[in-house]
Amino acid sequence: MQQIIRQFAAFSGVGVLAAVVHYSVLIGLVEAGLAAPVPANLAAYVTGGLVSYGLTRRHVFRSDRAHAEAGWRFAAVAGVGFLLTGLFTHLFHDRFGAPYVAAALLTTAVVMLWSFLANKLWTFRGA
Repeated sequence: MQQIIRQFAAFSGVGVLAAVVHYSVLIGLVEAGLAAPVPANLAAYVTGGLVSYGLTRRHVFRSDRAHAEAGWRFAAVAGVGFLLTGLFTHLFHDRFGAPYVAAALLTTAVVMLWSFLANKLWTFRGA
């Protein structure tokens, strides 16, 4: 149980760094008028994911799984997260009328739980 708590704390720390990148891209794109909230949040998700991979592999799960295997698994988990990000941002913002940053924050909470569990149990589990 202590290992899961440590991993989730480290995952959250990496998540904060990835979130800074993510929300900088999201807010920058929307406020500059370059993208609507849903596509902006998807672009931001990809950018944050690029930051997240190396830090998650090395500092959260301390995986010895080869990059060739962990990389495609991380991409698959991120792909599902990408779809969830689009779906939940659309629901929270477009359907329920939440402000785009609030919609993104709610979406981040849902996708964070998915990503942690999938990466722990599948992507970075011992080879």
